[in-house]
Amino acid sequence: MADTSSRILLGKIGAAHGIKGEVRITSHTQDPAAIADYGPLQTNRPGLVITIESARLNKTVLVARLNGVRDRNAAETLNGVELYVDRNQLPEIDDEDDFYHADLIGLDARLDNGVSIGAVSAIYDHGAGDILEVQDQRSGDTFLYPFTKAVVPIIRIAEGYLVIAPPLDAEPGEEEPD
Repeated sequence: MADTSSRILLGKIGAAHGIKGEVRITSHTQDPAAIADYGPLQTNRPGLVITIESARLNKTVLVARLNGVRDRNAAETLNGVELYVDRNQLPEIDDEDDFYHADLIGLDARLDNGVSIGAVSAIYDHGAGDILEVQDQRSGDTFLYPFTKAVVPIIRIAEGYLVIAPPLDAEPGEEEPD
């Protein structure tokens, strides 16, 4: 089996779009259309490599024509295929406040007093803001934190950790949920 630790998920193919073989792609790149600039993309299907010939933004989804896919039936077989690129193909980041989400996975999550509370296991984006998942290595329990500067004030990728400052109370004027 190939080493997948250096692969970064750039997007996922969804439903077919129309009858000429186009597909909808959920792109995880900052500019959704930039996924087409990475050349051939690895997938989660052994032996399948995808090349995006053209892409256009259609509301909130990218509609793409793929090399070798010319009808709806062929497009439908690709529903759910994940698109990956090797980490070394991504541009280097110069600003210490910028990073790739994939660089956070595995970082030690610490409280501001230095106590480790687990490791970052996932980052979710449900539209209203990113959510950081931290898994306690001893118990296996997972905890979710808003991925904001207030809750995650320090990120030290090179040192292998980030700091979590859990919100203790609601802000004045906010009501507690029932």
